[in-house]
Amino acid sequence: MVDTLKNILEQKATNLRIHSITSTSEAGSGHPTTCLSAADIVSALFFHAMRYDCTDAQNPNNDRFILSKGHAAPLLYAAYAEAGIIPVDDLATLRQVDSILEGHPTPRFEWTEVATGSLGQGLSLGLGMALNGKYLDKSDYRVYVLLGDGETAEGGVWEAAALASHYKLDNLIGIIDVNALGQSQRTMYAFDIDTYCQRFEAFGWQTIGIDGHDYDEILPALEKAKASNDKPTMIVAKTYKGKGVSFLENEDNWHGKAVEKGEQLDKALAELGPLHTDVPIQIQTPNPIDNQTSTASACEPPEYASDEEVATRGGYGIGLAKLGKANPNVVALDGDTKNSTYSEQFMESYPDRFFEMFIAEQNLVGAGIGLAKRGKIPYVSTFAAFLSRGYDQIRMSAISQANIKYAGSHCGVSIGEDGPSQMGLEDLAMFRAIPDAVVLYPSDAVAAERLVAEAAAHEGIVYIRTSRPKTAILYDATESFPIGGSKVVKKSDDDKVSVVTAGVTLHEALKAHEILAAEGTAIRVIDLYSIKPVDTETLLAAAAETNNAIITVEDHYPEGGLGDAVLDAVATEDIRVHKLAVTGIPRSGKPDELLELHGISANAIVQKVKAIVC
Repeated sequence: MVDTLKNILEQKATNLRIHSITSTSEAGSGHPTTCLSAADIVSALFFHAMRYDCTDAQNPNNDRFILSKGHAAPLLYAAYAEAGIIPVDDLATLRQVDSILEGHPTPRFEWTEVATGSLGQGLSLGLGMALNGKYLDKSDYRVYVLLGDGETAEGGVWEAAALASHYKLDNLIGIIDVNALGQSQRTMYAFDIDTYCQRFEAFGWQTIGIDGHDYDEILPALEKAKASNDKPTMIVAKTYKGKGVSFLENEDNWHGKAVEKGEQLDKALAELGPLHTDVPIQIQTPNPIDNQTSTASACEPPEYASDEEVATRGGYGIGLAKLGKANPNVVALDGDTKNSTYSEQFMESYPDRFFEMFIAEQNLVGAGIGLAKRGKIPYVSTFAAFLSRGYDQIRMSAISQANIKYAGSHCGVSIGEDGPSQMGLEDLAMFRAIPDAVVLYPSDAVAAERLVAEAAAHEGIVYIRTSRPKTAILYDATESFPIGGSKVVKKSDDDKVSVVTAGVTLHEALKAHEILAAEGTAIRVIDLYSIKPVDTETLLAAAAETNNAIITVEDHYPEGGLGDAVLDAVATEDIRVHKLAVTGIPRSGKPDELLELHGISANAIVQKVKAIVC
């Protein structure tokens, strides 16, 4: 029986190699050699070890597979073709503009849950899925992550390694394809399997070193991994890039190169042997589970005294805890800043749905994406400045079409004495650049609570920017804040100019309004709490009624923030937009001093209005 299984898997691996060579040759580009090195491992996974329903990619108890080395996409598609999930003929459409089989996997292909190809992210994604399986759904699916050896140089891999051990994720199985060849040279440890094993062992993993082309070693390793108790497993497999084709095998300078049609392709296919389409396989189906549906209810309304002062980060924490009660699919993750972002309020109420990711922002985001792809609504929070560490993961969350929410606190110079390293001053630009992302910037605790709930109701990426200083309550508890809206806070028929702002600078604009009103000058004040999408209609109407003049004020650098959002909205009209924003590198100081120093205080607004009006 073992010989029969080996023969089946060996032939399937040959088929995978043939498909990978021919599809990339047809495309004229791609990465066939890295597919050849991992073909035996993928054959053992897809046609023996993994349990999945071939008729239902979304079966909640399917074993999950993440191709972290995303450039081996042709191998992934070949496996699904050999499993009978997609037609073999579709492989010839690889990399074509109208094909779902892209150069690196994306969810345009239904069986790809997460986009990969930016290396070093797969283990974090798998960690999030494994957290969901073990602690939330309490299901028995396993998560398999296939990594390349070169990508283990990425710090995000080791962030995930530490967290997977901490959370005892015995349902997470990684496999490193150690073919020793990177893009431009040999990898750091080449074929030193022991060093890879020792490194993961030091992080608390069970490790198994094997010959990645020998089924007598591959199959027992997978069984041992599945039997692990309270430890994730890393299988470290020595392989040869280009395995099975003499002029490719373990040869330099073949990364990202397709085999040319004609004599070269014919020689490769002759060496690989015949393609057999009648190889019998029996893929294990997952155990059935109760597919319980969770219903969401409305959040409890905000409750603040009209004379109370509350930071918007406080409103975020209160709103998140209320949302946790209203929606059982909401989970929260933080990067050891929960007592500053106030996500700790969610943790205190729902500890089973809170995951501390410690100071590892790449993994914080990656794990959040994994949870999102398993049907949860993750709120990922840390200081706005630190989200920049996970920006590659954030942009990949868009390509993965993840329903994930980000919250960045301690934005701008208004945080005060902690200084510039802690000040989020680029975050609005970061998230405005993400396709289809929503960017929200509440100005009081009522708005913060309401926008937390709005974010959950929106399918896709949402960023919520919160501030450190306590500020006055501006809005009644019954006020609503739909995405894409704004609030006209001060308005008269005599307004000379519109001041458009959000967050702490809205409070500065209101001070400026009072100063100018006492001097006989009226200004309109607009709270642009939705930075993206922006309320173009209100902006155009306000400009038309205020001499086609707008002043934007923001606790953010000038590039890409609120001011640019307004400019983009009114650029086709004859409207003058004057931007007040933080210029230069800030310094430590008291918040009021820094707002004044950087020209975004009430005084600065007053002076700008006078310069325009006079």
